[in-house]
Amino acid sequence: MILTLRLIEFTTLSTLKMDTPGYFEDQKLQGTPGFFSELWTAKNGLFSGALTAMGVAFTAIFLGTVLGVFIGITLAYGKQPGRFIARVYTDVIRGIPLLALILANFYLLSVVGVNLNALQAGVLSLGIFCSSHVGEMVRGGLQNLPVGQTEAAQSIGLNFTQTFRYVLLPQALRQILPTWTNTAVEIVKGTTLISVIGLSEIILATQQVIARNFQTLNFYAFAGLIYFIICFSIERLGKHVEKKIAIK
Repeated sequence: MILTLRLIEFTTLSTLKMDTPGYFEDQKLQGTPGFFSELWTAKNGLFSGALTAMGVAFTAIFLGTVLGVFIGITLAYGKQPGRFIARVYTDVIRGIPLLALILANFYLLSVVGVNLNALQAGVLSLGIFCSSHVGEMVRGGLQNLPVGQTEAAQSIGLNFTQTFRYVLLPQALRQILPTWTNTAVEIVKGTTLISVIGLSEIILATQQVIARNFQTLNFYAFAGLIYFIICFSIERLGKHVEKKIAIK
């Protein structure tokens, strides 16, 4: 009898607590780990995603810059049909959305027997995209130089190769550095798109964490902070180099 009365009393008290406003919300909050606790748990995945994003971006920037310089030289001084091919390449690539380029390199190339994994397709897509923009920058920088620079170099006996190497190219690179910095920042931002082909960079790693803890706002804000730090560092480095090589 006493046991039955105790059971009735416990059931009644439990029902009254559950009827209290905010009871379930309080219980949910008590059972939910904090943001920093979840961040510490997910640190390895997020760190790996950040390294992947930076590795893809910096590799693509390097390859795109090297290829873009040759494209720009061809556009400015090349002969036909090389100049025509470089112009078509630049205009077509710049007219294709980066996401479409990533999907094409990952899926369409396999049709012709070129099988790329997600990392290779991401680097190739971003590198090609970067090269088209750098090529146009270099072309503009070279063609904007005064003709007198070339004439002065020739007057002291420099051939075209020496003139280009010691006179024209350094001045052109100095002019395009701010624009190149902006392009490098855009390539870093473009790494957010490579998650669509399954490469675990910052965004995909963040989504995997959110799927576990549902702290959407906190972790997307943290991912944005990571990208801001990377892009801001590139921008400040570009400003520093620009001041160092400026003609005083």
